[in-house]
Amino acid sequence: MQSLRRDFFKYLGVFLTAAPFFSFFDAKAKETVEGAYSKFMGATPEESATDEDFWAWVQQSYTVNPNIINLNNGGVSPQPKVVQDAFDTFNRMCNEGPSYYMWRILDQGREMLRKRLSDLAGCSIEEISICRNTTEALDTVIFGLNLLKGDEIVLTKQDYPNVINAWKQREKRDGIVIKWVNLNLPLDNDDEIVKQFKNAFTPKTKAVNITHMINWSGQILPARKIADESHKMGIEAIVDAAHTFAHIDYRIDDLNCDYLGTSLHKWLCAPFGTGMLYVRKNNIKNIWPLYPNDKPESEDIRKFESLGTRSFPAEHGIGYAINFHNAITTKRKEERLRYLKNYWASQAIKIDRVKLQTSLEPNYSCALAIFSIDGMKPGDIESTLLNKYKIHTTPIDWENIKGVRVTPHVYTSTKDLDILVEAITEMSKS
Repeated sequence: MQSLRRDFFKYLGVFLTAAPFFSFFDAKAKETVEGAYSKFMGATPEESATDEDFWAWVQQSYTVNPNIINLNNGGVSPQPKVVQDAFDTFNRMCNEGPSYYMWRILDQGREMLRKRLSDLAGCSIEEISICRNTTEALDTVIFGLNLLKGDEIVLTKQDYPNVINAWKQREKRDGIVIKWVNLNLPLDNDDEIVKQFKNAFTPKTKAVNITHMINWSGQILPARKIADESHKMGIEAIVDAAHTFAHIDYRIDDLNCDYLGTSLHKWLCAPFGTGMLYVRKNNIKNIWPLYPNDKPESEDIRKFESLGTRSFPAEHGIGYAINFHNAITTKRKEERLRYLKNYWASQAIKIDRVKLQTSLEPNYSCALAIFSIDGMKPGDIESTLLNKYKIHTTPIDWENIKGVRVTPHVYTSTKDLDILVEAITEMSKS
């Protein structure tokens, strides 16, 4: 605990750097926060999820606009001030001498960052590549796999559009065959979910695309069980972890997948345009890099990082986001996010005309959830929430999923969610 406390104060500035009324940072203020943090870390993750005093400190480390309630963190998350400050510092440094500071100084820090990410992800440092987002990470795999005409790939209708479109392009260009699974959500039965994937597998199937958490509704799929079934037939498992990395508590090894892509600017709260690709070590040589280099068949994970000029300030800001995240811990973050989702959703489902399209079972959802109101279009619900109540959400109209997605984050308070519930109640009466 002492080590965690030192990291917390060293890297997060005791959450006070973002609070103007604590700018003096006197001994009394420090003692107060130390006590709050000790209490927080001494509690179980489930107990700490309801510690509103501590989460109020967390809120003060963000610079979100208090005049709007941002409940669309599923799209992209804001960065805590310490991450913003790091980005600004590195950006100013680069502008003092771009080619010198970018390529001779900051470029040398990637290996330590790779180590930090691999520790957080739970895999080898030789299996992590730093990229810009989930789309880039998964496109590296999708376009890098050696596939022949007639080879089959299993997707769901509920996968992310950029991923679907990448596979459709390979289908059109190379003659591969997409086999579709259409999930009727929400689902809270592992066997039922796995069976639908398994039924789509054939001797021609080469890979299965598994969206760990479906972005439209927050449904968590049993990625490990699907991957295990695929491996029995020699099928490689590709995991889209855009919404689970640094959101729910797991290690990549737990998923038994061959490839994984995620965005770090979502739940890790790293600078915008940062992501991560995982490739199992023995598969690296078989994947062609999306951006070519002189050793495309190398077994070195770094062959996937030939991006040309990149944003070094954004890349180096990732380390500060990791420090912030680790000070809270993944499990405590997960439990808080699930608590916030359950806080509003368990009230909303009791309101006339309101339907929740996300399971409240802990294994099948966390922060993201989607609701609808009978007789109202998703776009109308979303616009009313924004224009009348200043609540920012996102309307969903995709395949068989239609509603409004609500996504709180660690800086969201229960008071914010009380306003949401009041708004839904009023709309349901109109």
